[in-house]
Amino acid sequence: MISLTDSQKIGMGLTGFGVFFLFFGMILFFDKALLAIGNILFVAGLSFVIGLERTFRFFFQKHKVKATSFFLGGVLVVLIGWPIVGVVLEIYGFFLLFRGFFPVVIGFIRRIPVLGSFLNLPFISGYVDKVGDSNTMV
Repeated sequence: MISLTDSQKIGMGLTGFGVFFLFFGMILFFDKALLAIGNILFVAGLSFVIGLERTFRFFFQKHKVKATSFFLGGVLVVLIGWPIVGVVLEIYGFFLLFRGFFPVVIGFIRRIPVLGSFLNLPFISGYVDKVGDSNTMV
């Protein structure tokens, strides 16, 4: 079992609540307040989980400047009051930031009994293989 420090446990809770508020804000027709709370909780939770220095190093690497600017720009646009535009910018930045993790996530999901067989269906497996290859999402 993985042992977590108290700050990492708090970070997991903040990140979970952030994802919940983001999802709930989108379900309720892009509610500005819920999306803003979700964004703040998600970024704060991420910094609690991996630490402030590692969070700063992750977001501000030279090859991730474009992705970081889209993601944090989307957060800023949501906070200003344009939720749909902000969420679109955030999603694009999120995919650019975390595209290196997609092959690992897809490999893990393929080992789960029901989801793995779903991802191996003929018309889905080609698309999943494309998304799972980190070089194709540029």
